[in-house]
Amino acid sequence: MPDGEDFAGRFLAMLAAERGAAANTLAAYRRDLTAAQEELGDLSVADADALASLGKAWGGLAASSLARRCSALRQFYGFLVDEGVRADDPSAALPRPRTRRPLPRLLSRAEVERFLALAEEEASAERREAVRLLTLLELLYGSGLRASELVSLPLAAVPRDAPFLYVVGKGGQQRMVPVSTRARQALSRWVALRIEGRPAGASNARFLFPSNGASGHLTRVRLFQLLRELAVRADIDPERISPHVLRHAFASHLLEGGADLRVLQMLLGHADIATTQIYTHVESERLVALVNARHPLAKIPSSR
Repeated sequence: MPDGEDFAGRFLAMLAAERGAAANTLAAYRRDLTAAQEELGDLSVADADALASLGKAWGGLAASSLARRCSALRQFYGFLVDEGVRADDPSAALPRPRTRRPLPRLLSRAEVERFLALAEEEASAERREAVRLLTLLELLYGSGLRASELVSLPLAAVPRDAPFLYVVGKGGQQRMVPVSTRARQALSRWVALRIEGRPAGASNARFLFPSNGASGHLTRVRLFQLLRELAVRADIDPERISPHVLRHAFASHLLEGGADLRVLQMLLGHADIATTQIYTHVESERLVALVNARHPLAKIPSSR
């Protein structure tokens, strides 16, 4: 975005330095600002009427895409005001589409158990690829890791004495993630096999899940493929399987078991509790039963 490059660059640098925004987030914000400049020209001087016109110009976008672009612009203009570039903030004129975040697909406990059972059966012969897949699956469903967090885990993250992984999540934020007994057992098996057939001193040796190439780690795309291939063998519709679906199952099944929402927020690495609430697939009947059983008023007899 030539005319506003300096301001956009300073804005993106601020997001990276002060908010720890990830590279993908910064790239998305840059695309959104570029799209706005293609419609309006120099964004630093655009007025409220110009911003209001974006609703019509972007009328063909999905509500979620429009909301994301408008969010980027609101933050950009807030930055310009903070920096003294503008005295006014025209972003109130931007459209405010109503969006509802779609809930991820949900696997039942029985389906997850079938999925895990097949992975365990295939890993029983201690074949390297099968043990790796079992370990990946145990960490996705047993610890609720994001795909990007999982595939990029360094070997140093593997717990020795404490049953936790140290994970670097979105924005470079580090958190501790509990590792179940099952997952620790799978990890031990995998660590013993992971360097099999690898040249000493390979550049990918620092990763827990090194790629089959000369360097780097297993990719998210390959993880996705491995899970769908296992789904076919487990007679589960592969369209219903992804790393995020297993993360969602982790969250949903914990909530069903009575986990606290704030604890779940910490485990998932969510900055905002509102994001965690998307994972609440707890049935309304169970919530009513919980209130009736645990609320103090439930123990006071009704006067009627």
